[in-house]
Amino acid sequence: MATSPTTTQAVIVLLLTVLDTTWRAFVPTIGGTILGVTLDNVTGRAPLFTTLSIILGFILAALLVVLQIRRVRKSR
Repeated sequence: MATSPTTTQAVIVLLLTVLDTTWRAFVPTIGGTILGVTLDNVTGRAPLFTTLSIILGFILAALLVVLQIRRVRKSR
């Protein structure tokens, strides 16, 4: 059974949106955690920078996802 071009395009757009949301959620959180652990190891102030970077990463991830949702809603 062949799919129509419209269905194929919709699937591609959906997959790209999922990938876009995924990087927005994980990169700030994981990247911040790695940065925080590194700073803690360099400065000897564990778990200060790890805790701060996780919190800031979570806030940044939430902000990026909210902005993406607003952009998608606006484009409809």
